[in-house]
Amino acid sequence: MGKKKPKQSSNTIAQNKKARHDYHLEQKFEAGVQLQGWEVKSLRMGEIQITDTYVLMKDGEAFLLGAHINPLKTVSTHYVTDPTRTRKLLLNKRELARLLEATQQDGRTCVCTALYWKGHLVKAEICIAKGKQQHDKRQAEKNKDWDKQKQRIMRHPN
Repeated sequence: MGKKKPKQSSNTIAQNKKARHDYHLEQKFEAGVQLQGWEVKSLRMGEIQITDTYVLMKDGEAFLLGAHINPLKTVSTHYVTDPTRTRKLLLNKRELARLLEATQQDGRTCVCTALYWKGHLVKAEICIAKGKQQHDKRQAEKNKDWDKQKQRIMRHPN
């Protein structure tokens, strides 16, 4: 009998919590990510940072910029490992057209909010987003604090 792999509790590789704080997220898309072999190995070990990622539309294609995948120490030396290289996103034509139309509107951008496993494939959750003003961020923080306070009050009825 072979050894069983420990079951992971979640398929999420990385989340971009900064995007949820800085933007109003409007519409979500699921995109495949074109990766090299050493990048997949690094993702399995959790060696990725996506806090400053965004999606660039160029020549009718979508590209993920700003994702930093740290190469593992065991990667062979004959590979050229570029941790911040531009990675192509795999979407169908309708989704690409929607993204292009939305990003050309004033104040809209496209950001990556999460990377996760779907079977053996790596998928990116990308969202059309509109930037928040400073007062919107403060109001969201106040609402979040008030929700925490309500939960504390409900837990302790004294």
